[in-house]
Amino acid sequence: MSDPAVEELGYEQARDDLVEVVRRLEAGGLSLEESLRLWERGEALAKTCERLLAGARERIDQALSVTEEDVAEG
Repeated sequence: MSDPAVEELGYEQARDDLVEVVRRLEAGGLSLEESLRLWERGEALAKTCERLLAGARERIDQALSVTEEDVAEG
């Protein structure tokens, strides 16, 4: 199974992939090697989600800042 590169995923795809990783790990029955591979991918997916959410939060903060400046000037 060839997983897409984590850094190429958007938030929704990374989140969905992370949910699937967690589901597979919780289901058990995997070899140690497969469990470790999934765990590492899950860590990378979680970091990607956090990075993308932080970027979205920053964009929202910037938009709110511009709106507040417009109100203050008006």
